[in-house]
Amino acid sequence: MANENNEKLPIPKDLESVKQALNEHIGLDSSFDVLLREMEFGTKKTGLLYINGFAKDEVLTEILKRLSYLNREELVPKVLRSFLEKYIPHIQVEVEEDLNKAVISVLSGMSAFFIDGETSCIIMDAKVFPIRSIDEPTLEKVARGSRDGFVETMLTNVTLVRRRLRDPNLTYEVMKVGKRTKTDVCIGYLDDIVDKKLVESVRDKIKKIKIDGIPVANKQLEEVIFGKGWNPYPLVRYSERPDVVAAHLLDGHVILFVDTSPSAMILPATLFHHVQHAEEYTDSPFVGTYLRWVRFLAIFASIFVLPVWFLFVIEPSLKPDALEFLGPKKTGELPILIQFLLAEIGADLMRMASIHTPTALGTSLGLISAIVLGEFAVQTGLFVYEVILYLALAMMGMYATPSYELRLANRMVRLILLIIVAFFKVPGLIIGTTLIILILVFTRSFNAPYLWPFIPFDAKAFFTIVLRKPITHDNTRPSITNPQDESKQPT
Repeated sequence: MANENNEKLPIPKDLESVKQALNEHIGLDSSFDVLLREMEFGTKKTGLLYINGFAKDEVLTEILKRLSYLNREELVPKVLRSFLEKYIPHIQVEVEEDLNKAVISVLSGMSAFFIDGETSCIIMDAKVFPIRSIDEPTLEKVARGSRDGFVETMLTNVTLVRRRLRDPNLTYEVMKVGKRTKTDVCIGYLDDIVDKKLVESVRDKIKKIKIDGIPVANKQLEEVIFGKGWNPYPLVRYSERPDVVAAHLLDGHVILFVDTSPSAMILPATLFHHVQHAEEYTDSPFVGTYLRWVRFLAIFASIFVLPVWFLFVIEPSLKPDALEFLGPKKTGELPILIQFLLAEIGADLMRMASIHTPTALGTSLGLISAIVLGEFAVQTGLFVYEVILYLALAMMGMYATPSYELRLANRMVRLILLIIVAFFKVPGLIIGTTLIILILVFTRSFNAPYLWPFIPFDAKAFFTIVLRKPITHDNTRPSITNPQDESKQPT
C-alpha cells in the first residue's frame, strides 16, 4: 500500500519497475478498481493509472485517441515535454517526480500517465465523483429564497459559493487531513477582508492534526481542531446554504469545506450566529424582525418552560395569583420528574425512529407516537395532560431553533435544569442557570467571546442582533471578525 511517510519516492525509469512499485504502494494487482492501461505511442511504452469509478471515461478516451496517431519523430528527443506541451489536450495537467504524491493524486480521483524511460509522470485532473443532485437543504428551508444546497462533493460546493461571490479576492486553500483518508479540506476567505491572523491560526491547527482520518468529515474535524471535550455548545456554525456562506464571507469569517460533507463550517461563531436564519433576510425588515423575536422567544421557552413549570408544581407557594391555573389538577401514577424524563426519552426515540423509517411511513409513525401513545399514557394514569402540553411547547421551541447543534445542546441543558430543580428547587434553578451562563461567558470560538455582542457589550452590534436592519443601513462588518475593511459600502 501507499507509503505512510512523507519521504520523496523517486519514480522508476522503466515501466516494468513502475508496475512493481505501484503493486507495492497502491495495490495494483490486488485491488480490482486500481487499473493501469498500457499502450504504445510513437514506439514509447506508456501506462495510464486511474481508479475505476473516478476516471472521466470520455475525456481520457479522447486523450488516448489523439496520442495513438503519434510517430516516434514527433516525440523525441524530449518525450515527456512533448506529451505535456503538445499532445495531451487537457486543461489541468502537471508533472510529478514523487511516486508517493502521484499515488495520492490518483487516489483523489486524478490519473497518472507514466512513460517508459522517464523518471517523472504526468498527472491529469480528469475525474468525476458520484454525486447526488443539488437540492434544498432539509434543515434550512425557506419560504422564499434560493433552493440550491451543498452536496458531498467539495468542488461543487466551492463553485456554488463562487457563483455568488465573483470577487477575485475570494481565496480557496486546499489541505489534506488524515494519515489514511487524505481528506481534502478547503479554507475559504476573502483575502482583503479577513483577519490574516485568524486564517493563519486555522491553517496551523489543521496542519498539526495527527489522526488516521476523518471519514465522518466536518464533525470530526471540529472535534480535532477545538478539542472541546464535553461542552455541548457548538463552536462553529454549520450551513448547507451557499447564500448563507457567502454572506458570512462578506462579514470576514473563515469557511471550512470538507470533502464528502454537505455542509460548511463557519468560524468564528458566537451563540447569536446559531439563532439566525436565512428566512429573516428573505422577508422585509419589519417581518424579519418579528420572526427573529418569535424565534428568540421559542428558544428561551425550549429551555425554561419545563423547569419553571415543574418548580411551580413542587413549590405552589411561588405561583402568583394570576398564574394559579398552572399545575396539574391531578397527579399521575408516576412522579412528575419521571414523567418528564420518560417523555423526553420518548420524544428522542420518536425522532430516531423517524430517521430510520421510510418516508412514506414517517407521518403514520408520528401520529401513532404523538397521539395514540400519548393518549394511552394519559388515560392509564401514567402521565398527566399538562406534562404532554408543556413538553410539546418545549419541543416546538426546540425545532424552531435554526441550528441543529444548538437545538441538541439546549435539550441537554433543559434536562439538567429539570433534575437540579427536582433536588434543590429554587436555589437549583438559580444556580443551574448561573452555571450555564458562566459556561457561555467563558466559552470562546477562535478567541471570539461566545456571548458577543452581549458580553462584552457592543451596542451597535447588539441592535443589529435585536433588529433585522435594512440592507442599506447595515453598512459595517461585525468587529468580532476583526476585518481589514470594516465598511460594507463601496467608496
